[in-house]
Amino acid sequence: MARELSTCRPGEGIEVLNRLPELAEPLLQIDLERELRQLRQEDSWQRETGRSSKTLAKYPDFRIVLVLMKGGTRMRQHKAEGRVSILQVKGRSRIHLEAHRKVEVSAGHLLVLDCGVLHDVEALEESAFLLTISWRRENGDASESFPAAQRCLDEEAMSRMDDEGGASGAALDPPGATSSAVPDT
Repeated sequence: MARELSTCRPGEGIEVLNRLPELAEPLLQIDLERELRQLRQEDSWQRETGRSSKTLAKYPDFRIVLVLMKGGTRMRQHKAEGRVSILQVKGRSRIHLEAHRKVEVSAGHLLVLDCGVLHDVEALEESAFLLTISWRRENGDASESFPAAQRCLDEEAMSRMDDEGGASGAALDPPGATSSAVPDT
């Protein structure tokens, strides 16, 4: 039986967001240069991972995260249950996919990955990119759209990202994102 998808309405479902509800306003304007300057001031930027991130928009079925990485650093292999886009804002990155496939992304370029595609990200030089994740929402209460077990996995994956270099307050806790623990290389 096919499930009916809901129509999105402004502000709908944000009550299920337990953190940072201000990131789900009907209109958000973001100064990326200012955000990048702030990310360089975060403790996470000084860590061994050489990465800092911040969630810029957070809705029940959609996230935008700004990620800043030092050259030569790598984000461990992971996947999202939703579709993702990577818009390279500064620098160059290499996306490592399964079967030893690699894709280079330069500033101004956009990469789109279907849901569930395993990948890791390597910064070839200091790099900044916007990560967008989108999930399908079903009709009904937004909190019922994502089972508790799945939300728990999401929190674990985002906690791991924070431990690897996410900025404080940068947790995505997205429905459907998962990560696999593969050592950085």
